[in-house]
Amino acid sequence: MSSNSPDIEEIKKLKVAKYKCLKSSLFFTRYFFKKRYAKKFIVNEHHRVIAEKLDAVLRGEITRLIINIAPRYGKTELAVKNFIANGFALNPSSKFIHLSYSDDLALDNSESAKDLVQDEAYQELFPEVRIKPSSKAKNKWYTTEGGGVLARSAAGQVTGFGAGEVEPEEEEEKELDEFLTDIEKKQGFAGAIIIDDPIKPDDADSEAVRNRVNNRYDSTIVNRVNSRKTPIIIIMQRLHEMDLCGHVLENYPGEFEVLSFPTIITEKGQDLTQGRPLWEHKHTLEELLKLRRVNEVNFDRQYMQDPQPREGLLYSTFRTYGQIPFSQRRKVKAYIDTADEGSDYLCAIAYVETETAIYVTDVYYTQDKMETTEPATAIMLSKNEVEFALVESNNGGKGFARQVENQLRLGKNFKTKVEWFHQSANKQVRIFTNSAKVNNLVYFPDQWETLWPAFARHVKNYRATGKNANDDAEDALTGMVEQFGQNMNNTNLNILSALR
Repeated sequence: MSSNSPDIEEIKKLKVAKYKCLKSSLFFTRYFFKKRYAKKFIVNEHHRVIAEKLDAVLRGEITRLIINIAPRYGKTELAVKNFIANGFALNPSSKFIHLSYSDDLALDNSESAKDLVQDEAYQELFPEVRIKPSSKAKNKWYTTEGGGVLARSAAGQVTGFGAGEVEPEEEEEKELDEFLTDIEKKQGFAGAIIIDDPIKPDDADSEAVRNRVNNRYDSTIVNRVNSRKTPIIIIMQRLHEMDLCGHVLENYPGEFEVLSFPTIITEKGQDLTQGRPLWEHKHTLEELLKLRRVNEVNFDRQYMQDPQPREGLLYSTFRTYGQIPFSQRRKVKAYIDTADEGSDYLCAIAYVETETAIYVTDVYYTQDKMETTEPATAIMLSKNEVEFALVESNNGGKGFARQVENQLRLGKNFKTKVEWFHQSANKQVRIFTNSAKVNNLVYFPDQWETLWPAFARHVKNYRATGKNANDDAEDALTGMVEQFGQNMNNTNLNILSALR
């Protein structure tokens, strides 16, 4: 063997690496991630699916692609930074427009792609891709072959009141035109428009911000792309029904292929607690369920790709109280909704009812088993000096009520009267039709969200339409207002004085 054999072997390895990089977006990402950071790009199945679609974009088979996935799941690394560098490897004259919700984020991604192209490992495989020495800016840079990247905010430059601030925006539009009209001058792949997180979560409920982004897409991106072959890729977590994804799916039907990755994967008939995590390396099922308990609406949007606008919530802001106002006609009551199925909650609410309002004093909200909830409910009723407790007797509620009554008597409580009844009316209809009464009649104590966090989250995030994971808290509140004004005889004002 000659002394040059190792060099020949190295050349062979580089040729194989180059071939594999050009063939596979996932291999490209893994190869340069390892070269640049000396660690592996951890691959999950969703990365493989995304990479396959990106390869189809590079081959010209897909021209409109939406990728909906949670933050920090590898989308930007794979579908922005490495995709741009991969596109230049295929065609150094490719032109890319990269948009994000802020100039800073777009510039960071642009700079990362530029750094990758200039990296020694990249140049070793693709020496024909060179950055122009004069391209110093992060927001706009060119290759020596006439390709380049333009990066900026998806909503465009913010204009003020004066005419002097309009001119820079017109100049910005000119720059966009320059890239858009040149983006497909060659056959085959010649670049793409990549929109990554066009709106930030804090702005998702602002109609003005959403409209600005959506209108920019309609006026600038669609109408100024001369070639139908120009790929447009939108990568984002869902944030609202009419975010950019919702807008294009409604207004450009059938144009986009959609990849949607909920972080909890369930089979038909399963609830989220029975599902499995999309990427356990990032989040376990327990961690995801904890995130959902913190804020269901945000979780379902960002992590489940199921956007629900906040205006779709059933209840408005709840009323609170510091002290219960004195009333000549008042009674301490409780309404109890027993857990019907394994994932249901027992919801027992103690409250003072006056002639004008309902003042919640205590909530017992749990998924514990009956051997725990029966004595605990009795203790709660006694502690709050409840005079009358009404229990829904559906699916074992009658037996639960009898056991609670036995516990009360064993605890020497002979004052609380327990009754049970069968609720035959449709639960969802009852909850919906009585929601205004709940908002108008029910008062919670100050800091109620801290006192009963799980109960508060479920009530505050209950939606007027669509499927809700739990409705036991809402059912109990509905039962309270349905019973308002009933069983008010024999009021014991002495027992109630401590609650004033």
